Amino acid sequence: MASIKVFTRWRPTLPSEASASEITRTQSSNPTKNTFTITLTPPASQKLSRPWKSDSAFTGIFNADDSNRTVFEHVVAPTLPRVLSGHNCNFFAYGHSGSGKSHTIVGYDFERPDEFGLCLSAAKALFEHLDQLNKNAQENETLLLGLRMYELRKNIAFDLLNGRCKCHIREGADGKTHVRGETETLADGKVRVRPIVTKPCLTFDEFHAQLLAGIQSRATGTSTIHDQSSRTHAVFEVEIVTRELLDARDAVVERQSELVPVGKRATDIYIEESSKAVIQMPDGKYVPNPDYQVNQTAIDEAEAKKAEYEARVHEAEEYVTEVIRSCPHVCLGGKMVFVDLAGSEFCHDKGSVSSMRMKQTPQEQQESRQINTDLLALKEVIRAMARKQARIPFRSSPLTMVLREHFVSGGDGGVSTMILTTSPSSEQYNATIDTLKYGNLIGMAGVR
Repeated sequence: MASIKVFTRWRPTLPSEASASEITRTQSSNPTKNTFTITLTPPASQKLSRPWKSDSAFTGIFNADDSNRTVFEHVVAPTLPRVLSGHNCNFFAYGHSGSGKSHTIVGYDFERPDEFGLCLSAAKALFEHLDQLNKNAQENETLLLGLRMYELRKNIAFDLLNGRCKCHIREGADGKTHVRGETETLADGKVRVRPIVTKPCLTFDEFHAQLLAGIQSRATGTSTIHDQSSRTHAVFEVEIVTRELLDARDAVVERQSELVPVGKRATDIYIEESSKAVIQMPDGKYVPNPDYQVNQTAIDEAEAKKAEYEARVHEAEEYVTEVIRSCPHVCLGGKMVFVDLAGSEFCHDKGSVSSMRMKQTPQEQQESRQINTDLLALKEVIRAMARKQARIPFRSSPLTMVLREHFVSGGDGGVSTMILTTSPSSEQYNATIDTLKYGNLIGMAGVR
């Protein structure tokens, strides 16, 4: 990851907040670093709260009258050349429930381009570039946008474009994190575990329709702010693909499914032969069985068969790499990842805590704790990467495990951006400070 940028976006005052005053806030710029500092003054009603001033950590500040289009042009549009060069760029919306995260990432008005969320606006811009590249392309070289949508609840992922199929987050032998669905048992003992589905889209209208379908599947729940809060982290992956690339990836899954029964048989034969080769003495100790000769030929044959199928998997994986390498367009595999983080839950005053406990069930309170654990882990991962630390704590939470490949594959040309969504209402003063403190720590790591 080459850099980390942090933006703040103040949402408008809601009708329900009309009786509350606005947070008194000022901002100042640092021309040397091209960053901003934010100062907040507590409302008179909160006598125990203190003023707060950030470091010079914020790349930009958006006010209540700035549209989604304005945010896109300043935050996402500048990264398009990186994505079209094959890199990954990641965008996170962070803030307490009701602060405007989903409005920023997804948007609510899907008919007015100025109010498209960042994900949809990015797809529209990418299609404009791909249409130009596809003018003289062969059929197998036609560039598409692949869309993956899933949400994380605790340590489970739900595929939003595949009927909310439950998926599991696992670390493979290759050291990479894999998000895959339930195990399918096929003929001849084959076992297939499909990854999150990728929907290939040739046009913006196709992408638009798929995005809307996935959004309808998102889960909501009770938060400290409202009863329709997103209680999951939603991940939207927008990747430049070809049908050949998607077919090659499917072939890897098929070769892996063929390997499973062969590998299991090799393991079973080895265990069976090893168990026959020893006997247990009256004192409980195991010694070699003088009456049995290990069938090493059977073991070797099974291992040779296993190695043959492992080679097929490796060959399929190499073909995926070759498809990307041989593509005449360097943009193949370039990706934008948009993450609508679940609302942070930080309550300081007794009134807020009691309100949360009255509204939330024990399960929802547990979910809130897990959400905060995920958000803390994400902060530490981003800070560690910005500081180029030797050890990055990806394993700290399911969220950071899932995002690991996006951070790593972004390379030196990738960019990660945090958009802090904040409420101007004095009633949310403490929650807003918590949001800004979170972003302040990340932003300072990025400017060191």
